[in-house]
Amino acid sequence: MISVTPLAAEKISELLTEEQKTGAGLRVFVQGGGCSGFQYGLMIEDDGASPDSDHVVQSNGVTLFIDPISARYLKGAEVDFVDNLAGGGFTIRNPNAKSTCGCGSSFNA
Repeated sequence: MISVTPLAAEKISELLTEEQKTGAGLRVFVQGGGCSGFQYGLMIEDDGASPDSDHVVQSNGVTLFIDPISARYLKGAEVDFVDNLAGGGFTIRNPNAKSTCGCGSSFNA
């Protein structure tokens, strides 16, 4: 469904350790907005999956939680971490995106 690169998994684990939330995971979601129609969201999830609906994915030692609507848009996607001259941060490579905005934070499916 969705995966995490080794570098992104390392950064997520560091973040969870810094926040003293070693048992938590990362919620990955899609919401309406941005200049292309949809935008990605990432947040630390303390409470775990919603027992009725969330998909739980393990990738490179990191637990991901994805709601069913977001899962449709994130099938085959990959969470990565990039560090370049413009700064660093998490990015999502999504094969379902038909187009993206210039900054890469929103997409059109």
